[in-house]
Amino acid sequence: MKTEIMKYALAACIAALTACTGATGDNTKDDMNTTHPALTQHWDKTFPQSDEVDHRKVTFRNRYGITLAADLYMPRNTAGRLPAIAVSGPFGAVKEQASGLYAQTMARRGFVTLAFDPSFTGESGGEPRYVASPDISTEDFSAAVDLLSTMPEVDPGRIGIIGICGWGGFALNAAAVDTRIRATVAATMYDISRCTANGYFDTMTSDERYRMRRALSAQRTEDYRNGTCELAGGVVDPLPDDAPQFVRDYYAYYKTPRGYHERSLNSNSGWNKTSALSFLNAPILAYSDEIRSAVLLIHGEKAHSRYFSEDAFKRLRGDNKHLSIIPGASHVDLYDNTGAIPFDEMERFFNENMR
Repeated sequence: MKTEIMKYALAACIAALTACTGATGDNTKDDMNTTHPALTQHWDKTFPQSDEVDHRKVTFRNRYGITLAADLYMPRNTAGRLPAIAVSGPFGAVKEQASGLYAQTMARRGFVTLAFDPSFTGESGGEPRYVASPDISTEDFSAAVDLLSTMPEVDPGRIGIIGICGWGGFALNAAAVDTRIRATVAATMYDISRCTANGYFDTMTSDERYRMRRALSAQRTEDYRNGTCELAGGVVDPLPDDAPQFVRDYYAYYKTPRGYHERSLNSNSGWNKTSALSFLNAPILAYSDEIRSAVLLIHGEKAHSRYFSEDAFKRLRGDNKHLSIIPGASHVDLYDNTGAIPFDEMERFFNENMR
């Protein structure tokens, strides 16, 4: 299984793993000066719109001056200041996919929710496009908390976050630094920095890391010379005959009408290859053992990535840390399988820890 996973390194949940394993992805280039698109006003989500919540587009800025685009979901027939949740992920997805589904569902349960596109992706700003940074990705969560904290409909003392896949790791990093975050859910979590630097199951050697650094450093020169950013490629397409099940699961979500979106990196040409450089020397969970607020880690029993949540849970301290393993669920089941995603458990968790 480990050999198959290394063979099929995906940009779906880790920046430029294609470069880590020697695969070339596609050679699509992105113009460094491309600006982000205007906000789309029609419903273009991969899930149906609920008539139980109000929805509108909003923008806000992070402390780097990047304008982020988000979908704000408001529960109907409520009064007073409400608890709120900011949601993002998976890594390489957009708010029209899994994070929007989570946000709309939690809004139906009484929370003000904000599903946002990370910096450099989707409808959010930031140039060059399709760059990932552990610092800026963590900051995006705090910027979402900035917005929610100042909304008249929100109780600033009851704000939580949900990170899906790679954004589960960023959510834990945000919880470690931002004390305004009262409760954190990390669903089907990836530790992007660990996986980039060490490979799946920590099988990468120092020599392999050095070769990756050399290749990515050379790519920086080439990108600067050409004024373009080489992209790593999204989810593998066409699907190889010998692809393991977790690759088939990614394909079934990102490359079919079930989860495909025109602005999703994983559905298309993936991240900027040199994004991997940002994660090599920046372990995002270094201070997760100092989180004092509540944390719930959710993972599928059959997920290839399950060890990320199990290892992260071992580092957490205190009585309000929880690990929930969903029987029979895969990694991707927790993107959109509403029969597997434990929304009841999340609702109880947030209500109990954001009083």
